Amino acid sequence: MTTPSSFTSSASTVRAAEQILDHKQRGFSPMRLIPFLGPAFIASVAYVDPGNFATNIQAGSALGYKLLWVVLASNLMAMLLQGLSAKLGVATGLNLAEHCRLRFPRAATWSLWVIMEAVAMATDLAEFIGAALGFHLLFGIPLLVGGLLTACVTFAILFFERFGFRPIESIIAGFVGVIAVSYLIEIILGKPEWGLIGRHCLVPEFGGSEGVLLASGILGATVMPHVIFLHSALMQGRIVVKDPGRQRRLFRFEVADVGIAMTIAGLVNLAMLVMAASAFYSKGMTSLATIEDAHLTLKPLFGGAASLVFAISLLASGLSSSTVGTSAGQVIMQGFLKRRIPVWIRRMVTMIPSLLVIGLGVDATRSLVMSQVVLSFGLPFAVVPLILFTSRKSIMGQLVNRPITTFIAVIVAALILSLNVFLLYRLFFKG
Repeated sequence: MTTPSSFTSSASTVRAAEQILDHKQRGFSPMRLIPFLGPAFIASVAYVDPGNFATNIQAGSALGYKLLWVVLASNLMAMLLQGLSAKLGVATGLNLAEHCRLRFPRAATWSLWVIMEAVAMATDLAEFIGAALGFHLLFGIPLLVGGLLTACVTFAILFFERFGFRPIESIIAGFVGVIAVSYLIEIILGKPEWGLIGRHCLVPEFGGSEGVLLASGILGATVMPHVIFLHSALMQGRIVVKDPGRQRRLFRFEVADVGIAMTIAGLVNLAMLVMAASAFYSKGMTSLATIEDAHLTLKPLFGGAASLVFAISLLASGLSSSTVGTSAGQVIMQGFLKRRIPVWIRRMVTMIPSLLVIGLGVDATRSLVMSQVVLSFGLPFAVVPLILFTSRKSIMGQLVNRPITTFIAVIVAALILSLNVFLLYRLFFKG
């Protein structure tokens, strides 16, 4: 089995993890989690990427707090799917793309690879444009220059892959922290209505057909097919265990990793929508069209600090998610085709379409929205194989899904796919 070089473990982390798994370190302590934290934080970046900025801002400015329950539900669905992906890697030592290559006909494997490459490129487009837009909003530089800066910074981050997984995990976790703190500041400045927030987190309400469309967009921007593939690969060469008992203990720690990382991502998404609702909807500004509009409007409402923090969070989101998207593309190619190219070559190739879009002057927010449409097309081709493989004992052994887990996953998949079909129908047939 070959695992991506960037996901190999440092010796000290492996030793610490093995001691805990062997019960050589006993008693409860949050410190026991540290060797196992990281993979879910990398995956969680996709749940706070620039596509989430676009959909959450549109939903909050158009309908206020009404769709907070959709954000919460979407995040719970994402937790389940990322947990299944991590479990697949722990139980089998293979990632989702490798399982597809081994278990599906050759024609299906190549078709899936093409679809997932399109998804990876669409994801990269959204993240690259988001980072370029962050540079533009922060420093007033042209988007094309911001795109070139994004390329340089992403190359610099990817350089740390040669030192193992910990440096990359630390950098990504740092970016997630910047985004989380930024939106904490935004909420404090925005002074939202906490009573309404609590109500709309728990009481389902769409607010009309437009709300259904925006809910579909939130879901499409939340559950990301490329990180479903990536998360299983992040588990391969990190902490490798074969004994069923140790695998179960390892998976319990990874569940904690998913819970912590995805809770942070979910809170950030809730904060995005809350910020838009308190800043724009409550003041009658219900027709914000672009991220640039939101940035410009924040300054007169809450002062320069609010617009500055917003731009910083967008930049952190774009840079981190662009790096993760490149790693996901590597996993997809290596898993489906058993081929690998240097990551810097892949980065060069995938950034060319993004630079072309920026150079042609295509509307940035519109490009973000269209990228989510491509992700909607790709979602079934990640979710269905994941549920199929994790529900088979011959593949998963002791970590096979319980019947109730599979049942819930199937319901989640059906709901996700139905809402995405609705989103595509409205986009192409209802204008």
